[in-house]
Amino acid sequence: MRVLGIDPGLATMGWGVVDAGAHSPVFVACGVIVTPPDMRLQERLSSIRQGIRELLDEYRPDEIVFEELFFARNVTTALTVGAARGVAISTCSEYTPLLYEYTPMQIKQGITGYGKADKKQVQQMVTLILRLSDVPKPDDAADAVAAALTHLNTGPSKFQFRMK
Repeated sequence: MRVLGIDPGLATMGWGVVDAGAHSPVFVACGVIVTPPDMRLQERLSSIRQGIRELLDEYRPDEIVFEELFFARNVTTALTVGAARGVAISTCSEYTPLLYEYTPMQIKQGITGYGKADKKQVQQMVTLILRLSDVPKPDDAADAVAAALTHLNTGPSKFQFRMK
């Protein structure tokens, strides 16, 4: 099974692709979809839609997971990021109905075993679980990879990590 994880954002939308290997998850790729702040909102949303379509065409995920939004910032930021998230969900729903969502706390719990772990702890565990030489970069991509791993570990497939 192949999982595409998405960390929603308007300026930077992280994505990560992970396969369920025979004994442990396998890292495929990660990156970000970036939209410049000088673009009009509708152009940024269109760019995100196109970027998501390209990811779906290239990586052909079986299931797609999103990190649920959590905001402590202003309303304007929440609305524009929500619009970007909506475009991503809509585009992905045209590809498959197998869409899932995890809160940041669920992802932290799924990766580290502790729902209040900090970002560095999550990134270190992602690196260990996938046997990578470095933490996936940038942070938005690492968050998306963590979401995909959480789904493999706790989602409907109940794939379990095997650390050796």
